[in-house]
Amino acid sequence: MPKQSVVSKLGTWRGIHRSLVVLGTLSLFISVATFSKVYSFRSSILVANTFCNQEHSQSQSMTQIQVGEALDKVIKMIHKEIQEFENTPTTDSLIKRHTFLADILGLIESVKESMPDIQLNPPINQTHHLLGSKQLSYKPENHFLIEEIRKYVKMKPNRLGKQNFMGANGTFTSIGHACFAMRKDLEEYMDYDIGDICNDDWKLAQKLMVHGCDPLPRRRCFSRAPQLYDKPFPIEESLWKLPNNRNVRWSQYRCKNFTCLAANSTRKGFFKCADCFNLSNHEMPRWVKLENPNEDSADFLAHQVLDLKSGEIRIGLDFSVGTGTFAARMREFNVTIVTATINFGAPFSEMIALRGLVPLYLTINQRLPFFDNTLDLIHTTRFLDGWIDFVLLDFVLYDWDRVLRPGGLLWIDSFFCLKDDLDDYLESFKMLRYKKHKWVVVPKLDRDDREVFFSAVLEKPPRPFR
Repeated sequence: MPKQSVVSKLGTWRGIHRSLVVLGTLSLFISVATFSKVYSFRSSILVANTFCNQEHSQSQSMTQIQVGEALDKVIKMIHKEIQEFENTPTTDSLIKRHTFLADILGLIESVKESMPDIQLNPPINQTHHLLGSKQLSYKPENHFLIEEIRKYVKMKPNRLGKQNFMGANGTFTSIGHACFAMRKDLEEYMDYDIGDICNDDWKLAQKLMVHGCDPLPRRRCFSRAPQLYDKPFPIEESLWKLPNNRNVRWSQYRCKNFTCLAANSTRKGFFKCADCFNLSNHEMPRWVKLENPNEDSADFLAHQVLDLKSGEIRIGLDFSVGTGTFAARMREFNVTIVTATINFGAPFSEMIALRGLVPLYLTINQRLPFFDNTLDLIHTTRFLDGWIDFVLLDFVLYDWDRVLRPGGLLWIDSFFCLKDDLDDYLESFKMLRYKKHKWVVVPKLDRDDREVFFSAVLEKPPRPFR
């Protein structure tokens, strides 16, 4: 949706009160004056001598203080005006005025932020509702220009002015810290018509998530769906049968159907599990049959692992790249598995759901959405490999330890890395101090003996309370 400039808004909204027009114009004049004085000062520095430099520096300091005071006064006036709008009944006219003021406020504050060398007066006393009056809080909504993202990140106070059942005086909607560095992409993502159909921009959303803008803000538009959605297959069929092609939006993928994804061909848009859509030949035997039983293998069978804690493994997490086959296999053993995945080049989330399993759309950047000591099993394969940074691996493993209950199992399935890096990676797993049920290292034969596979089944020990 094309954006309107401030000038066009002034031309369009002729019904806006005179005071608001004057206030907006004053703000723009201050912004222009601020830039002109700063650049004028910088040019004079280049031709002045040492004595003049001192005089100009003193004069500039006074100018900077005056500009800062003026900006603070204008910002305070606009904040007051916006608060008055929020306390009055909503009309179309008031919404337009509120949007106009919010845009002007964003422009002024962006000018203010672009001049870090100016020593301005302390900011307006903006106290957090849960903190004392002496502690100031930064308002994240001031970083953005799009009104919808500003509304989302702004703290929402409870209507009755009391603490809610969670013990908070308001709701603090959050976004990932990298969202501030990706403002252009985030504002594009949040630029839509409220109540309309969302843009077909899931790929943009995933880009934001992968690069640290996670969690993403909620949106007030309806997500797109396939034009013709057929009812899914019964659970007895869906686990090991390719889903109906109509139930996926294929516009953002190279393959346009599941048959293409299942074919043993290259350039399908992903590489981590080239055969994982081939349910009948590649996926069906996994974890119940060894591919080469007479050779050293990094694979463990499902019953071998479950028998280590017979009757105790009921729920778990699979943090892997795949189509949910591990969860399907565990379902045959009456174990419920949630599959963490992301759509890198193929509709992994849709595939898992259409098989009758639970996909968890999650990046490695995010803390697991489970409470402490709740899961019986965590399994990972084809994901945590030799690409991962050692410090990041530590954070991931400690988070897994947090959600895994005492006596729970951590199943590292075919982790591969360079042989030279193996000892460093093994130290990361050893630092958990888990009991070793299974622990094997075998060569990875397709890479000239330079890489190895590592697999293990580890048990979290009980830890005393402090």
